[in-house]
Amino acid sequence: MEAEVAVTEAEVREDISPHDAGTKVPVPPSSSPASPDSKKKKRWWKFLERFGGLTRSDVKSEWNDYDATFTQKDGKGITDKEHTKDGVEKFYNLVTDIYEWGWGPSFHFSPRLRGKGIAESSAAHETRIADNLGLKPGTMALDVGCGIGGPLITIASHSGAKVVGVTINKYQVERCKARAIKAGLKYKEDFDVVQGNFLDLQFAESSIDNAYAIEATCHSPDLEKAYSEIFRVLKPGGKFVNYEWVSTSVYDPKNPDHVRCIDEINYANALPEMRRYYEIAEVARKVGFEVLVERDLAVTTNAGNWWEILKKSMKKYKLNDIIIKTLSFLRILPKETKDVHKMLYGVLGTFIEGGEMGIFSPMYMVVLQKPEA
Repeated sequence: MEAEVAVTEAEVREDISPHDAGTKVPVPPSSSPASPDSKKKKRWWKFLERFGGLTRSDVKSEWNDYDATFTQKDGKGITDKEHTKDGVEKFYNLVTDIYEWGWGPSFHFSPRLRGKGIAESSAAHETRIADNLGLKPGTMALDVGCGIGGPLITIASHSGAKVVGVTINKYQVERCKARAIKAGLKYKEDFDVVQGNFLDLQFAESSIDNAYAIEATCHSPDLEKAYSEIFRVLKPGGKFVNYEWVSTSVYDPKNPDHVRCIDEINYANALPEMRRYYEIAEVARKVGFEVLVERDLAVTTNAGNWWEILKKSMKKYKLNDIIIKTLSFLRILPKETKDVHKMLYGVLGTFIEGGEMGIFSPMYMVVLQKPEA
């Protein structure tokens, strides 16, 4: 089940992400004797040579395939859902480094806590899950779609529980493992991370204490199958907490602006379609879950709006866009990188639009439980 990821202690100590390194334009390493500065440049150059785990020559084909798979219109979703798995993996090959550089280790939105920054708001959004699951030392939780491990690290550190992450993307497995070890978590003891598909989880039936997902199952072409798999691996009495992306009760499928907004969000985030808010609990009950809580955190918290951070950070993201365009123009980054970032930068305004219109929520929370045997 588990493919061992080769990350040595030295690599962990030397590990650096674009996010950690700031926004200085990198230059190739010199041929002079090694120094702290030259080592950092070499790590940067290694990042540029393998963009998101891809070789430079692969970026063009990955981008073209992604663009063809997820282009959609008229609120109908993608035309070929059979290729969603490959498309999502390509998406995260293309965007993981950009996300980590511009957003940080937690690839999700959160209600903005008054007087707090994005890191503290994100951590509160994550620890809410641990508290709803009742995690504590001696228990284990499955992180379904763990990304590079931001929430995994927070939840394991906060609760003392072991957290096992699953991601479809091999490069994210490497980044997650490196980040968790660097944060002080012990591999196999405090956490684990494996490459896998949450539509076909490689865990035994009734073997997992609890599970959670943060803005991950929205990528699934078949939500019922995803929930069925999570239900299967949970122990009787085990809970599943999920933050889903949904269109809200305000969304009007006959309103062209609403449809365009949701289509653009889907395209730029590898979603085969956007589920309606009421579908989530319906699917959960259909596969056997008891629905304990159903709540849209975008409108039912005392915190600020989740899109506020986007509005306040547009200048920063604009600067990032200029940097990416410059690096692409100079061929330091593959030229298609500017197309990827254009997509990601462009959808920021659409997120704000969807939030302000009240038609989209990235945090529709459900707390589900597998019935006791």
